[in-house]
Amino acid sequence: MIEGNEDRSLLLLRSMNETSQIQVLESLTEELIKDKPGVFLVEIKISLSSQVRIFLDADQGITIEELVQINRNLYKKIVETGVFPGNNFSLEVSSPGLDEPLKIQRQYFKNIGKNVEVLRKDGIKTEGKLKAVNETSVLIEEEKARLTGNNKRNEVGQGKNKKKEYVEHNIPFENIKSTKIQIKF
Repeated sequence: MIEGNEDRSLLLLRSMNETSQIQVLESLTEELIKDKPGVFLVEIKISLSSQVRIFLDADQGITIEELVQINRNLYKKIVETGVFPGNNFSLEVSSPGLDEPLKIQRQYFKNIGKNVEVLRKDGIKTEGKLKAVNETSVLIEEEKARLTGNNKRNEVGQGKNKKKEYVEHNIPFENIKSTKIQIKF
């Protein structure tokens, strides 16, 4: 072996092992949720210390009770398969939460009508209402205020003579770096 490649080969072995672990976990999770209409797998993460985090979501939302039940059943299945040598792992099953970006297309469909912030790969941010989703892109409706009449010299933010203008942005998925739900009060 070439000097200095010991760490690289261990890392490669780790990533290959992690890939197969994720495939097993995907299969076990999908088997457990197949009878739960609307529930879907978003993401699986495994840390170097074998902390397994599985994110589930549902078209109509998922309850804590459902997550606890899935966690218990999945833990038993993982132990039975022996996917982690010596059963040396911890498991957390949760929903992604509002601070997590949308990961899969089904989450976009679920959130039509909500306010989002889309960060494109070129660094441009677009904020607005998620109006539509198709196989290749999302449609965001951005609200802009524009001044009208003789008050165009007024600063934006002063409420008189402002008219709302809506601009639609069709953004291909391939150009999206991340999308987060925005909470408006």
